[in-house]
Amino acid sequence: MRVLLTATAGALALSGAAGFSVSQNGVLSSSRSASALNMMPKQTHTETASYFPFAEPTKPSTTALSLSDGPNKEADDGSAGVRQLLGVKGASGETDINKIRLQLTKPVTWIPLVWGVMCGAAASGNYHWMWNPFDATDRNFALGAEDALKGFVAMILAGPFLTGYTQTINDWYDREIDAINEPYRPIPSGAISEGEVIAQIWVLLLGGLGIAYGLDVWAGHDFPVVLCLSIFGSFISYIYSAPPLKLKQNGWAGSFALGASYISLPWWCGQAVFGELDRPVYWILPILYSIAGLGIAIVNDFKSVEGDREMGLNSLPVAFGIDGAKWLCAGSVTLTQLGVAAYLYFIGEPTYAALLLALIVPQIYFQATLLLPDPVANDVKYQASAQPFLVFGILVTALCVGHHDFSA
Repeated sequence: MRVLLTATAGALALSGAAGFSVSQNGVLSSSRSASALNMMPKQTHTETASYFPFAEPTKPSTTALSLSDGPNKEADDGSAGVRQLLGVKGASGETDINKIRLQLTKPVTWIPLVWGVMCGAAASGNYHWMWNPFDATDRNFALGAEDALKGFVAMILAGPFLTGYTQTINDWYDREIDAINEPYRPIPSGAISEGEVIAQIWVLLLGGLGIAYGLDVWAGHDFPVVLCLSIFGSFISYIYSAPPLKLKQNGWAGSFALGASYISLPWWCGQAVFGELDRPVYWILPILYSIAGLGIAIVNDFKSVEGDREMGLNSLPVAFGIDGAKWLCAGSVTLTQLGVAAYLYFIGEPTYAALLLALIVPQIYFQATLLLPDPVANDVKYQASAQPFLVFGILVTALCVGHHDFSA
């Protein structure tokens, strides 16, 4: 239970953040062609003073809603400034470019990645505390301080850099559909120029890859596993948002890619920094939880189903209808966790299996009372209510993996 107390605070933060969860769906017009940067579309116009892709409309548009008149007007409960920094609905208008850049990275979405790194560290069984109250042999201050710093750097990699890169490039390719679903976002609102967005994408990507290589050196890896995971994750992020593959256009591929990016990749990163990924179970369990993550991705799609349908995006709620998608969501979240609990029991860890089952029960309750009756109206409330139990279940599984002797 080495990281359980530290993890509790993170889970509570995630619980609150779930109420601000935002969609990542979108589509880019096929008429755009890529430049030498493979990101910035070429444009034909006579204006030279701006790279902004959406000129200020002079009359009402079906694809560009004003910040003042659209459905995402500034929150009047005093939270507009915080919402702007987190990058969520109800944000206040902002002109400070640094705050706008931060908003573009959607800091609220960093939390699951940070949690995933924490779970990977727990699964390694090799994370050391500066002073562990549960283990008298784990009280080496210097070693614990080094591990704490190493874990913090891994969280910076997974959160601000690579998740920030993912969210920025996603917003870049989503700027048309965001003008419908989330017109307060920095790009469709005109708060940041195209050139500034492209620069941010490259800084976050290259900075993240540099940090990943540094972690490999720090951990003494002969093979740069953290760097390879980071390159793979960055590639998945790119093809998730960008044509011609644009995984998000396929409901199954897009939703699973999203789930894997938020669960499997940070878990593997954390475990690689502190341990080894030398057994199949270390790969299989995070992938199973990524199937549960697919269900969470479906929940995020409910609120943008109209915009997705208008833009031709085949999200699962569009493909199967809201009624079909809500059952896919509930099934993927619940059945995969039940499968993991059964696995923990059969490897001789009944206590961890029982703890996981206890965390699944309230999720089923919230599915029955919130998700299944009305997934569109209750999407945020369901996330805020059920998701903390899911993430604690991931931590319980990781602690079990770190505790279990697979060589016995």
